[in-house]
Parts: sequence; C-alpha cells; structure tokens
Amino acid sequence: MDEGSEYNLARSQILAIDAGGTMTDTFIIDEAGEFVVGKAQTTPKDEHIGLRNSAIDALNQWDAVIEEEYPNLLAGVYSGTAMLNRLVSRVGQRVGLIVNKGTEDNHRMGRGVQSYLGYSYSDRIHINTHHFDSPLVPRKWTVGVTERVDLFGNVVIPLYENDIRPAIQSLLDEDVEAIVISLLHSYKFPEHERKIRDIAEEMIQQENKDIKVFATVDYYPVRKESHRTNTTIVEAYAAEPSRKTLEMLDHSLREQGAEFDLRIMASHGGTIGIQANELARTCVSGPIGGMVGAKYLSENLGLKNVACSDIGGTSFDIGLITDGNLAIETDPAMARLVLSLPLVSMDTTGAGTGSFVRVDPNYGNLVIGPDSAGSRVGVCNPEGGIETVTVSDCHVVLGLINPDNFIGGVIKLSKEKAYEAVRTQIAEPLGLTVEDAAFGVTELLESQLRNYLESMILGKGYSPSQYVCFSYGGGGPLHTAGYTKGLGFEDILIPAWAAGFSAFGCGAADFEYRYDKTLDINVEEHAEDDAILNAGIELQAAWTELKTKVAEEFEKNGYSNNEVDFKLLYRMQYQGQLNDLEIEAPIKEFKSISDYETLVKTFEETYSKVYSKSALSPELGYSITGAIVRGVVEVPKPKIPEESLSSKEPPEEAYLGNREVYWDGEFLNASIYEMEKLKPGNTITAFSIIESSATTLVVPIGFEAYLDEKRIFHLKEL
Repeated sequence: MDEGSEYNLARSQILAIDAGGTMTDTFIIDEAGEFVVGKAQTTPKDEHIGLRNSAIDALNQWDAVIEEEYPNLLAGVYSGTAMLNRLVSRVGQRVGLIVNKGTEDNHRMGRGVQSYLGYSYSDRIHINTHHFDSPLVPRKWTVGVTERVDLFGNVVIPLYENDIRPAIQSLLDEDVEAIVISLLHSYKFPEHERKIRDIAEEMIQQENKDIKVFATVDYYPVRKESHRTNTTIVEAYAAEPSRKTLEMLDHSLREQGAEFDLRIMASHGGTIGIQANELARTCVSGPIGGMVGAKYLSENLGLKNVACSDIGGTSFDIGLITDGNLAIETDPAMARLVLSLPLVSMDTTGAGTGSFVRVDPNYGNLVIGPDSAGSRVGVCNPEGGIETVTVSDCHVVLGLINPDNFIGGVIKLSKEKAYEAVRTQIAEPLGLTVEDAAFGVTELLESQLRNYLESMILGKGYSPSQYVCFSYGGGGPLHTAGYTKGLGFEDILIPAWAAGFSAFGCGAADFEYRYDKTLDINVEEHAEDDAILNAGIELQAAWTELKTKVAEEFEKNGYSNNEVDFKLLYRMQYQGQLNDLEIEAPIKEFKSISDYETLVKTFEETYSKVYSKSALSPELGYSITGAIVRGVVEVPKPKIPEESLSSKEPPEEAYLGNREVYWDGEFLNASIYEMEKLKPGNTITAFSIIESSATTLVVPIGFEAYLDEKRIFHLKEL
C-alpha cells in the first residue's frame, strides 16, 4: 500500500481480478505481500480491455508497466459476472436433455419456489405476479428413456436399451450443442446414466460432431432431482460457453507476457482452474471474493463474528462470518433456478449505486432498482446513454462525489445533466426541491439496506451487537454510516482498499477443489459393531472416490498428490430431522469403531453450538447424509498493511479544501480529504468526505472516522 518508493525491492507475484457489472478491479500483490489496487470501467463485450486498463491503473502506483510485470506473475485469479449474466439473460448453448420416460415435463414445470425467486415481499404475496421463466431446455429438446431406480438404489425397471439410440438421435437431428443426462436417483445407481453417456459419445463421434455429454453422476451425484438436473444443465448451457471466454482471457494475458494458469473464484470459497470439470460453481465468483477477503482479514485482526456488506453498482451483498467460519449452502437459488452447488451463504438485493430510481405512477412512491445502469453509471455520465435517474445521479446532485474525480477522472460526470434528470423525473412528480428529492433517494436506499442487514442477522438468531461490520465495495463507504446507523455494531470497519476488496479476496483465496456426494447411512444410537463398521466402509469408499476426483483436477494444473492437503468432511444429522450439518472430520481415514465415535462426538459438539446442548437427541440415531473432500494448495497471500501511528490531526497535504454538500435539509461546507495521504492515527470529524480515485467515504453528522495502523477506517457513531 505504500507509495512505491521501495517497490524496486520486490516484484509482482499475484494478479487478482474482479470484473463486476460496473467496474473491473485488479489487485496486484508483490513477493513481499505489498499490494496496489486498480480500477477501470468493465467492458462486457471484451473483458480483457477493462482488465488491462485496471491493471495499468494499479501498476501506475508503483511506476511499473504491464510488459515488465506480467512475466513475473506466478498466479492470476479471476472473478466476474459474465457467466451469471449469460444465465440471467438466457443466452446459452442449445442443450438437449435425456430423462426418465414420463418425466419429460419436469424441467419445464420447475419447482414452485422458482415462480417467485428474486421477488420482493410485496410481490410474493400477490400470486398473480408469479411466473416461471422459460426453461433452459425447451420441451422439444427433452426426450425420455425407460428405466427406474428407487431411492435406495434398487433397479425397479431395467434400462430399455432400444430406447437409447432413438432418443439420442432425435437430439442430434435437432443440432443441439450439448446433451445432459439426468435419471431419477442416479446418484445411488450411476450405471444407467453412464451407459447412455457412452452410447451418446460413440454416436457423436460417428457423426463427427463437436458435442459434449454431461451425465449428472459425473458432475453432481447428489440428492434433489430438480436441483441436480438444473445444475448440470447450467454446466452445458452457460459454463461451457463461459469456459471459452475464460480461455480467451487467459490467451490475452499470455500474449502480454503472463505465464501462469488462470484460476477462477469458485462458489465454495476457493479458486479452481479454467479446465475444471465443475465450472458452474464459478457463476457467482465476485461476491464470494469479498467474503473470502473478509474471512482472511478477520483472521488477521483476531475477529470471530463479522457481518460483511458489499455495495457495488448493481447490488448489495450480505454475508455472516460466525465463530470464524463461513456458512455453506448446498442447494442455493441463482438466476431463478434451484441448484446443487456448495455456495458460501450470502443474501443479495438489487440495490446499488447504479440502481435506477423511479416514481411509481400508480402510488406516487419512490422505487429503487432492481435494474441498474451497470458500467454506464447514470444520466450524469454523458457517454453512458442513460436516461433514467440512478442513485449515482443523486450523489452528484448532493455533492457527495467529485464529478471530476470519478475513477480518477477517467469519466467526467455532469452535475447539470444529473440535476435536470432528478428535477424532471423525481423532484417535480413528488413536489420536492431537487436537493430534497436526491437526499430522499439516499435515505430510502440506506433505510432499505439497514432493514435488510438487520433482518438477516436477527433472522439467524443473532444481534448486530455481537458482530463487527465490514463495509466494502465501490459504493459501500458512501453509505456505510446510513445503513449501520442505530444498529449497535461492536465496530464498523472500512478498509482503505474497500473498492477492490473482492479482488483482494481472490488474492487471499487458496487453490482449492471440492467434491460432494450424497449418502444415506443410518446408524442407531446403540448399533452393533458390524453396522457401525459397514457405515464406516461406505463413508470411506465415498471419500476415496471423491479424493480421486479432486486429485485429477489438480493434475490438470501440474500438482501431484503430495503437494495437496486433502481435507475430509461429512454431513450428519439426527435421524428424522430435516437439517444436516457440514463438519470437517477430525480423522484422516475411517479405520475403526473409535473413528465413528469421534465423528459422532464432533457432530454433537457442533450441533450444541448451532442449536443448544439441550437439543441433543442421540436416542433418534444418526444419519450420515453426505461425504465431501476438499483439496487445498497454499498460495502466496497479500500482507495486511502495518504502518506507524501518527497524530490525531490529519496532515495538511491530505486536506483538499471544501465543497458544498446538501444534507438533511441544509447546505453544509464539507471538508474534503485525500484518502491515500491520511496517516494512521488520524481522526476525521463530521462533516467530511474522504476521496480516493476508486471510492468515497462520507463521514456525516453524528459520526467520526479513525484510521488505524493497518489502514482500516473505524466509523464510530457518536
């Protein structure tokens, strides 16, 4: 984070990229752990342009250039929204689907929850607003074959082999670009899917076509048919085309001198290679990077409970770190689909600094989002072509952001255009002054975010007073005071590198593959030794199978087994209960009855923390519902800054002067400071605005900010 006077002692080592909907952030770490953050507009049609501009912005701070630094890089990590955007906008490959005969309409009908995923509460209670999106695979490309396996893995109806070739041929005749195979309960009996897969690959080869076949048992051998089918379809529909995009990005980096294998941030919190089998788990990589960065930072600061809040141009993302751990969901919803992916648990609402603001013509009230201007910012950007007011336009009207220093002055914003748009679209319809209308928008946004943040924490059974709040993202520091006001957090932390925090998280993430498998192993409380040993043999067989799959993924990147730290996990619950827990096994291999007793003891210790000791129910017996293997390779991590404390008073060189801002009904003369020139120990009082080329921190009336020796601002409510 230093200015660069000592940079010649080290070389760039890690490049971390977060290509968001609005901005592309790069985080470059040298061999000493020092880092710089760069920012540029995202270029959706050709992402490497935004990446290059952002990397140039970062390296300028070290007086370095891409041509000299890229050859030094040991690793590059990417996170972005391209795959998710492809899925949301339903622009993917032509996929054919083979299912059990009689279930051809299941994918088209979908699960009931998919009819209102992403809806506001008010929309959810009005049933006539619910609808299903078009299926990823249309009915005409869905065919059935005769077979049936029951939930225990028993073959009830054998696979009718004379159904297979006609079904496959009908899809080939439709010129599909990928084929997915999903049969009921195949995770318990995979042979039928694999037989269809082998025949399909043989027929494709005979016709000399370039079509990939996806059997769910090869990708997601887990319970819940709709989730498993959807996720495998996403692999074929969106992940494979995105793989080509990532390969182009990797090629572009290599043309500029890079020699590393590009990795992508995955939903489970690690990074994987672009040739990974299960690429769909990189669908929501950007927000996950922020959560991983928050966990890494909290570990360095000795914090156990952290509420993570990230405001970008398009969304507000929230996640909790409790007792030092990230919660993992195994069946999340994404793009209005239910999926089977291990996903760091987060909540998202479509409210960011680029969100559109409108007056509802029926009720006369303000509506913010969920759609957004994305990288085009708002009406204030003369080059953006946006006509609808955004939250950013209100920032410009209020004087909260410097229109001449947006992204370091790369984009010059027009206060006049923003003022006129707010006047005609918001102020006049509501009978307000332009300033009051703009302030009302920010108040409404912060009120919604505050309620959302509080309800999430309370809904998990905790209180904000038990948590430290991390605020990051390009828009986070602008609104931190507003959405944390009155919640009573133990502390509120804003890293000076908040604008590139998700990219920072990518740089802090391990190289990690994870594979899951559903199990149904029931063991009574006082089971016989043979029953316990049989359960252990089945669990160990699943671990061995998954460990092989993880090892194969690392082999693609040149890592041998002895370089990988394998971690065994299991999912367990009391028999008859609905929810299981994911737990890291305190054993390396299942060998004896004492190992089973260790697994049960660990489960009950975890259960008593999540629920309570009085809720333990061993008399019900135990169910092992899943096996998981994580393989981890340690990679270089960024070093948290450590600087000497200075005086309480900010230095003169950090003071940029004053600017008139409108706040809560009056015009104020705000003090403006340059973030990079503030010193640890400085206290910034209200009303102040701390500017950086990548973000803006507002210290409003009733707050003050303190910068510590790790270059983290502590926002305190007075």
